[in-house]
Order: sequence, then C-alpha cells, then structure tokens
Amino acid sequence: MTNDSHKVLYTGVTSNLKDRIIQHKSRKYRKSFTSRYNIGKLVYCEKFDSILEAIKREKQIKAGTRQKKLELVNNFNPEWLDLSGHIV
Repeated sequence: MTNDSHKVLYTGVTSNLKDRIIQHKSRKYRKSFTSRYNIGKLVYCEKFDSILEAIKREKQIKAGTRQKKLELVNNFNPEWLDLSGHIV
C-alpha cells in the first residue's frame, strides 16, 4: 500500500484483505504507521494458501530495497491504480 503521492510504501500481511483495507482507509488505528502517513491505496497484493507462505513473502519483500519494491509495483500495476475497489 502507499499514500497518494507514492512516497511511502507499506508492506503487510493479513488473513482478511477486505477488512484490512477498510481499516487502513478509515484510519481505524490513529497512531499506526499507515494512519500517520495517510496510507490507504492498495497498489500490489499477492494471495497465498498458507499464512506461513504469506509471512515468508512479506519478510522477503520488506527485506528488499525501495527500488525492488518500486519494480514489483511497476511490473504488476504500472499506473499505480488503487486496486482496493476490486476487493472492497
């Protein structure tokens, strides 16, 4: 996820993407990283059958450089459209 200016990137894992998107967009947790940086735009996601696989992938993405994350999004969603409308 990112903010409107695409300056901040957030990577997370969840078992319920729809609810998590709603939480981010509504800033349910006011002191959270996503609330402080106005992150509410879903630009990339992956689906896994196992939460362990998802956590492993999350750690892999977080360990990468900003450039790697930008490449990941650009290859998947070159226009950086908000994909949350397809999920929520």
